[in-house]
Amino acid sequence: MEIDCARLDAGERYRLLTGLVVPRPIAWITSRSPEGVLNLAPFSQFTIISYTPLMVGISIGSRSGVPKDTRRNIERTGQFVVNVPTFAMRDLVHRSSVDYGPEQSEAELLGVDLVPSVAVEVPGVAGAPIRMECRWSSTTPFGTGGSAFVAGEIVYVHVDDTAVDGLKVDTRVVDPLMRIAGPSYARITDVTSMPLVGPPER
Repeated sequence: MEIDCARLDAGERYRLLTGLVVPRPIAWITSRSPEGVLNLAPFSQFTIISYTPLMVGISIGSRSGVPKDTRRNIERTGQFVVNVPTFAMRDLVHRSSVDYGPEQSEAELLGVDLVPSVAVEVPGVAGAPIRMECRWSSTTPFGTGGSAFVAGEIVYVHVDDTAVDGLKVDTRVVDPLMRIAGPSYARITDVTSMPLVGPPER
């Protein structure tokens, strides 16, 4: 199949790209509005952007031309937590993607237990095996559809004791939830380790 991207509408572009770029890790983000409302929402356009300092980035879209609550909260308070959900949490993660109003807390509505953070004022998800406490660094708009890339510095990390040895995290124990095309999710079932390689000998 040959696809001319210029002929696609917004919905078609979204469906195509989310099927091309797979699997995607999920940042289940907790943020808080200046009014004190705790927001919980999943984002699967999430990646590493720096090791020094430790930084992650999330592409956050808009709804009806208005930035999503998560982006507004992050920019207004400067803080958020990236929680890594497990495959077992998929139902709660999926339901937290509903477009609730800014005055409603998804965590409260869904009965998600929270735990206080150490370096930021926003709490994390109690059952998440990994929690990254972040401070907002920058927001860069992209495209014409209202999306923006939000960058944050990780200032404190929590990893479940059963999933880490020193600083080596065992992804199989974490069992992270991943997003694929449409309302579909996946998990890691096979892991293959390869020997380290160097440049070819001349």
